[in-house]
Amino acid sequence: MLTHAQIWHALDRLAARSGLSASGLAKKAGLDPTTFNKSKRITPDGRARWPSTESVAKSLAATSTSIDTFVQLIDDSGRAPVKASVPLIGLPQAGKDGYFDDAGFPTGTGWDEIPFPGVNDEHAYALEISGNVMESTYRDDTVIIVSPAASIRRGDRVVVRTRDGEIIVMELKRRTAKSIELKSIGPEHKERTLQMRDVLGIHRIVWASQ
Repeated sequence: MLTHAQIWHALDRLAARSGLSASGLAKKAGLDPTTFNKSKRITPDGRARWPSTESVAKSLAATSTSIDTFVQLIDDSGRAPVKASVPLIGLPQAGKDGYFDDAGFPTGTGWDEIPFPGVNDEHAYALEISGNVMESTYRDDTVIIVSPAASIRRGDRVVVRTRDGEIIVMELKRRTAKSIELKSIGPEHKERTLQMRDVLGIHRIVWASQ
């Protein structure tokens, strides 16, 4: 008998093997981008919400995947797969339209890919630093791995996306319900305060090449 966890696990693996996030898979299948989001898998009263047969069929068609292959993607663990690679894009490009979906996850076809086994976050992505603005911490061509699923605490280095398309790489100094305070990781050590209403997402940097 198939379980709720097994079906969602198979959809997550289908997305990963196609180089997509769960929301990216839904969008490619012509569905609402939030259809496969983890927040949609359990109802507000705690009941399991199953993907519809139609949404699974559309996902298989969009990725040219047979039903036999989909069955093979199901296993008994019910856990999301550990990614062997992550999508990569240059930091200057990341602020342009089309590279992140409404949930703040990588989407579109403009991404490259780099091998990085062991990332336990299906939405993890990589950014390549350009220039010497952050040279005391990140040199030109440094690649940083960013995990939207990672918890964030004061002192963590983070990537912040704003509503006006700005991508900011700084250290989290303080966060409240209404604002966040950021500290520069460059040589000038400037600080910046943003209102939460102007922030689309805050993701923790979990690794950097040196």
